Amino acid sequence: MIRVLVADDEPLIRAGIRTVLESAADIEVVAQAEDGRAAIANAIRHRADVALIDIKMPVLDGLSAVKELRRQVPALPIVVLTAFNMEPNALRALQDGAAGFVLKNCTPDELIRAVRAAHAETTIKTYMSRILAKTSCSNRVQAALLARDAGSRTID
Repeated sequence: MIRVLVADDEPLIRAGIRTVLESAADIEVVAQAEDGRAAIANAIRHRADVALIDIKMPVLDGLSAVKELRRQVPALPIVVLTAFNMEPNALRALQDGAAGFVLKNCTPDELIRAVRAAHAETTIKTYMSRILAKTSCSNRVQAALLARDAGSRTID
């Protein structure tokens, strides 16, 4: 089972994400949080395998939570949630160590795939290596910027 922490300040969004993720037989939501500080505490307390963190939250925003989780639990894969495609903060989260980001308007299958991909670190490295080689980019931020400039939602 992939143990997931879901952090979003909106209770309805958290409940919807939990319902989507737990529809997959291999994913369990072990903790939820309404702000970045609670996300850090719950990720550690519940030994999450993947943290799914909204960028905009009260008390401690998602970007600060990503940095702190990288410091306290460096091996924890983090996927950030954002409402806007290629938001500068999503790129900053990638620079700060997030494994990836997913748009809040993604399909349930895309969300499940994002969690599974984050959980499989070697898978991410393989995909990123392929993307970087195909696009002649030197890092994932460059690749994300290239995708934004091309108007793409995903790179196949």
